[in-house]
Amino acid sequence: MEKSSLIALARNQLEAARRASSGRSAKTVHGGHEKVLRQTVIALCAGRSTDNSENPGEATVHVLTGRIRLTSGSTSWDGSAGDLIIVPVSRSSIQAIEDSVLLLTVAKLG
Repeated sequence: MEKSSLIALARNQLEAARRASSGRSAKTVHGGHEKVLRQTVIALCAGRSTDNSENPGEATVHVLTGRIRLTSGSTSWDGSAGDLIIVPVSRSSIQAIEDSVLLLTVAKLG
C-alpha cells in the first residue's frame, strides 16, 4: 500500500510550474503507460494550458486548487476547487483561468 498527500504534491507541482518557462508541471502519482489506470497531478499557471489531446478511454479531472476551463471542440466546462469534470471522448485541452492544480485520472480502454 502506498500513500500520497495530494495537498503536498499540488503545492510542489505549482511551485515547479511557476519556475518553468512553460508555466506547467506534472507528476504521475499512480500507474503509467503499462497500466490501465493513470493518475497525474498537473499544475498550470494562469493563462497556460495543456496540449489538445485525445481521451484514450475514460477520464476525469478533479480540480484541487484554482479555476480551469476544459474545452472540447466548441464546448467548454469551467471548474473550480473541488469540482470533478468528466472528460468527453474527443480531443480536449485544459486552460488555467488562475494558477491551478488538478488530478487527471485516465483509464485506457482496449
